[in-house]
Amino acid sequence: MVGKRGRVIGRVGPGIVGEVMLPVRGATEAFYAYPATDEVIEVGTPVVVVDFDPPRTVYVARAF
Repeated sequence: MVGKRGRVIGRVGPGIVGEVMLPVRGATEAFYAYPATDEVIEVGTPVVVVDFDPPRTVYVARAF
């Protein structure tokens, strides 16, 4: 999971459980998401996974 790129579909921020769509097993699936840094990431922003907490939680940062 670490290194996968996706898109925010539910606002991600400190203290906020957001949601992202990530490519998995040939499809796209939703995962709960937290920010890897102390920033707010808005809906539609491309992100990259920096940590994974199985089964469905990821920590993300903006993808540049």
